[in-house]
Amino acid sequence: MRIRFTILFLFLCFALQTFAQDIPTPKSHFGFDIGDDYQLANFTQTEAYFKKVAEASDRVQMVEIGKTEYGRSQPMMIVTAPQNFEMLGRYKKISQTLAHAEITKEEAERLSVEGKPVVWIDGGLHANEVVGPHQLIETLYQLASREDAETLAILDNVIVLLVHANPDGMEIMSDWYMRKEDPAKRDQNIPILYQKYVGHDNNRDFYMNNMSEAANMSLQQYVEWIPQIIYNHHQTGPAGTVVAGPPYRDPFNHVFDPLIITSLDAVGAAMINRMHQEDKPGYTRLDGSVFSTWWNGGLRTTPYYHNIIGILTEIIGNPTPGKVPLVPDRLIPDNATPYPVTPQDWHFKQSIDYSVSLNYAILNHAVRHGDELLYNIWLMGKKSIDKGSRDYVTMYPKYAQAVKDAYADAQNGNSSSSRRGLPSEYYDSIYSAPANRDPRGYILSADQPDFPTAVKFMNALIKSGILVEKASAEFTVNGKTYPANSFIVKTAQAFRPHVIDMFEPQDHPNDFQYPGGPPVRPYDAAGWTLALQMGVEFDRLYEGFDGPFERIPYGEIQAPPAKPLSSSSGYLLDVRNNNSFMAVNDLLKANVKVYRISTMSDGLPAGSFYVSNAGKKELEIASQEYGVYPVPVRNMPKGSDEIKPARIGLYDYYGGSMPSGWVRWMLEQFHFDFQLVFPQEIDAGGLNEKYDVLLFISSGIPGVGSRGYSRSQPDAEEIDEQYHHMLGGFTVDTSVPQIEEFIQNGGEVITVGSATALAYHLDLPVADALTEIAPDGSIKPLSGEKYYVPGSVLEMQVDNSVSINYGMGDSAYIMFNRSPVFKLAPSAANSGVKAIAWFGEEEPLRSGWAWGQSYLKNGVTAFEAQLGKGKFYAFGPEITFRAQSHGTFKMLFNGLYR
Repeated sequence: MRIRFTILFLFLCFALQTFAQDIPTPKSHFGFDIGDDYQLANFTQTEAYFKKVAEASDRVQMVEIGKTEYGRSQPMMIVTAPQNFEMLGRYKKISQTLAHAEITKEEAERLSVEGKPVVWIDGGLHANEVVGPHQLIETLYQLASREDAETLAILDNVIVLLVHANPDGMEIMSDWYMRKEDPAKRDQNIPILYQKYVGHDNNRDFYMNNMSEAANMSLQQYVEWIPQIIYNHHQTGPAGTVVAGPPYRDPFNHVFDPLIITSLDAVGAAMINRMHQEDKPGYTRLDGSVFSTWWNGGLRTTPYYHNIIGILTEIIGNPTPGKVPLVPDRLIPDNATPYPVTPQDWHFKQSIDYSVSLNYAILNHAVRHGDELLYNIWLMGKKSIDKGSRDYVTMYPKYAQAVKDAYADAQNGNSSSSRRGLPSEYYDSIYSAPANRDPRGYILSADQPDFPTAVKFMNALIKSGILVEKASAEFTVNGKTYPANSFIVKTAQAFRPHVIDMFEPQDHPNDFQYPGGPPVRPYDAAGWTLALQMGVEFDRLYEGFDGPFERIPYGEIQAPPAKPLSSSSGYLLDVRNNNSFMAVNDLLKANVKVYRISTMSDGLPAGSFYVSNAGKKELEIASQEYGVYPVPVRNMPKGSDEIKPARIGLYDYYGGSMPSGWVRWMLEQFHFDFQLVFPQEIDAGGLNEKYDVLLFISSGIPGVGSRGYSRSQPDAEEIDEQYHHMLGGFTVDTSVPQIEEFIQNGGEVITVGSATALAYHLDLPVADALTEIAPDGSIKPLSGEKYYVPGSVLEMQVDNSVSINYGMGDSAYIMFNRSPVFKLAPSAANSGVKAIAWFGEEEPLRSGWAWGQSYLKNGVTAFEAQLGKGKFYAFGPEITFRAQSHGTFKMLFNGLYR
């Protein structure tokens, strides 16, 4: 009886275990197989499926990594063998310890064997790229349900993090696509952005971490788990291929470790080999696609600066069946595309199958090379610490050019023998020069005028896992004294490449299709140095230094020091402090009178704000929470003018404008009230009755020679009534006269970037400075062979005496993204048109790439124009660029009061 009872007990245990491991199939939950034509799951359904699988499988844990901008939970599925969950905390700690690299080689070798490699796989970041989130569903099911040796080896040896990168976007896109019963009529032409504020630019936020989803993921990537591989799924593959993947084309950034590049080769080899083994053609790499490893800021590129292998694939495929087009040159096998795909019909399921195979290829690589991946992230971190602890010169292109220039000078301009190599002393003169050393660290003094922006810069680094220190007391370095609460960032840390990249200029090589030919466009920006964009003040230190510094725990967000508000009858708020605008808006909403001073007073510049002690409650909040420390004064300065909140209209259009979305987020952060304005409302006229200021940020205005601007949009009867007001387009014939009337009647228009084309439609006496006269006498834009400036940081001169520039210095770093530059006609001054910012005589490039800088000399970057009772402002540079360029925010904010 005892034996029978034991057998029965074991049988029941086995039966219960079998029942518990009965993983629901996607079809049982969604009603269709993942990859079926014309079928998309939304996020609500997907989240419910994730929960079902987590409840049914002892291989899966579902965790929330934060909330999205719309307030949804952002899920991460931790997938591994059941026994590994008991040690999950230990494996996470090992991953962190190795990544921070503050242990010995012997300890690293031991932990590399003890630990488990961590592989991150995400999907859905760009919600119109619907393969991404759906391959995530299928991958989860296969890892949770399969019993084959390959899957079991992955589960035993790897910690897999499956992360949904954009829950809001999946809900918006899938609901829109599935709203029509007739599958043949389904489309992805959504009326709004698929991320609340920035749409596609959600993959341009990963060193700034403004958006919640980016901050959530960065916390997991750079503070919590620090994976050794991050795989970011995207669409679509180049025409005539199926998928583009690693390795990627040149250039790669000079600051990260060369092991990143060769590790990309290794992972890429595993991926393309699996495609070929499974007879899946159409994988392209290297210069078969446009993707490089230069830029920082994307979900798969920021990892490089943290010694993490970042993988991007771009694959074709949609639920509406398509075709692989005929591209003859793609049919020639070469190193970029060894196994071409032939023209054929293509179905969604094929893309899902490719994606799952690519996931398995990476996971298998982690199984086979797990200890190597763990050891290498330590090794790269250790090398970074070593570089930051001694004199080190990064091999930038400018130094190679300096060597060639020095040799040419010595040879009286003749450098023909350089093909046989140059004498080594030319190397020593440049690469051993003390002036060319990388800094050992940076100090951000707490007494700078806009310290809250410096704190925001520090938080951007902290969200990216950077080790930051704070001074607990006053200290002196190199004869300069810094107050307590100053920040210190040393380069002797594992993520040194990211530190250097955020503080120092990028030096993009001159990259042309052939000598004398057109430029090769960078994948994104060529230069972006965040410290320059944000306008923070910092000192570089080139020798080791120390002081009363306390380490801030990894990931711990900082705030400006709170200070008590002094008693006084009145106060001044420093216009140089961006957060002063936040405080002013709070005061105005509380019906407290606010004034602007017209001249310097009590050490504060013109444009600063005066408030009586009637605003004490709001000022106390500003002093405690915003880092705005009101200066007590006895009387209101003479010549002060009362201001009122302007009625702000921010231009947008059907489908959503990303530049406008960034400004929408900025205005909310700084407590400005505003309304969105669409073309129909502009065309209807009567704008002065509703608005004082209209903002046009980059896209949406027709260019010179064009009569209108509108994106693809449906007929009104095809969409819900709530979106009807968004339809229409901005036209020269109908919209421009209403804008001109608005200004003439006392309105203010502020344009940024390409939206400054409105100046030409208003017939203002300005012209494009970046043109030349063709042989036939016509005026044409400068060719790329003569002039080319992709996204880069330049420096311009500023007239800070005009009200729109209050609080700015004599010069400013600007994000220049193929931006307009103007020249004023001789009649401009008599027409009320005045330059308010411009380039000087010197070359303005400070970070990135600028070819033909001589064409920028003395070019006007911003101007104001008086039209009737109102004003028009044009800012050619991207003064609101992706909500990163805090150093020029004031140029917008100053214009938002009456």
